[in-house]
Amino acid sequence: MFPKPYKTITSCQIHEVMTKTYERFRTDTQGKNADYIPYLANVDPSLFGISVCLLDGTVLSVGDHDFRFGIESVSKVHTAVLAMQHSGPDTVMRRIGANATGLPFDSIMAILLEKERPSTPLVNAGAIAACSLVKPIGDAEGKWQAIRQNIAALSGEEDGSAIPLIEELYASESATNFNNRSIAWLLKDFGRIYDDPEVSLDLYTRQCSLGITADQLAIAAATIANDGKNPKTGVQVFDAELAPKVTSLATTVGFYERTGDWLYDAGIPAKSGVGGGVMGIMPGLFGICAFAPPLDPSGNSVKAQMAIKAIMKELDVNVFASSHLTMVDC
Repeated sequence: MFPKPYKTITSCQIHEVMTKTYERFRTDTQGKNADYIPYLANVDPSLFGISVCLLDGTVLSVGDHDFRFGIESVSKVHTAVLAMQHSGPDTVMRRIGANATGLPFDSIMAILLEKERPSTPLVNAGAIAACSLVKPIGDAEGKWQAIRQNIAALSGEEDGSAIPLIEELYASESATNFNNRSIAWLLKDFGRIYDDPEVSLDLYTRQCSLGITADQLAIAAATIANDGKNPKTGVQVFDAELAPKVTSLATTVGFYERTGDWLYDAGIPAKSGVGGGVMGIMPGLFGICAFAPPLDPSGNSVKAQMAIKAIMKELDVNVFASSHLTMVDC
């Protein structure tokens, strides 16, 4: 069997492509902010930032990369990691699953169709169930500290205070999460939630309301790409064996019912959030995040999608390609 062809890439090339991509899409006005959550509706729609974290800890950034926005559903990836670390990947598979629903992220029909489990930790039902699996069971404050500290550790921060709760966003989410309340109690009725449903729902709502930056999400993605070892701090945040499982979840359902289209065009496993962030994982190479508030009808940032797709194409990087890519010095 012939060896795979080798290609090299430098951090200078990546930053040059990022800068060119930022200028290309900076003034694009497609999409609109999430208007069903009052806080998100009022975020400046012109904000736009891109960040890449290499596996040597180098962070490359352009635009509004340090603006703190609502992490929203990107946090599902972080808590899926924590649920696997606490309960084991086999338990998460058995109690939640890893299949795409093919339906919107907040679908109740998906729960009714899947009779044994909520399908995946990366849709609302599975994410609420994942929060219920976080330990210590029955201790709401202990669980919250574990979730927040885990997100901080993945993001290269020493403690949870570096990932603050956006109180106004949390209030907006709590006042409008009627569909998620239905999901939590339906999971309870079907025996598919593993702690108090109200506590699990509140934990999910709070984690979605945390403030994050594109830099921090790029570092978190790079931690997954680096088999659980944070490239900024050198801390082994989670067991290396979990990294491909987490990446597979993003590959399967990171963009919900539009995931296949995303992978076909972008070639990188990624997770979106209605706060405007998209976090991409390129195993063995880097983590990337693009942020811009205006969304498409499926709840995914228009500009962030365009930016990541353009960067991947320009760099000729694709998780499904046969060539072997390595980083070299500028």
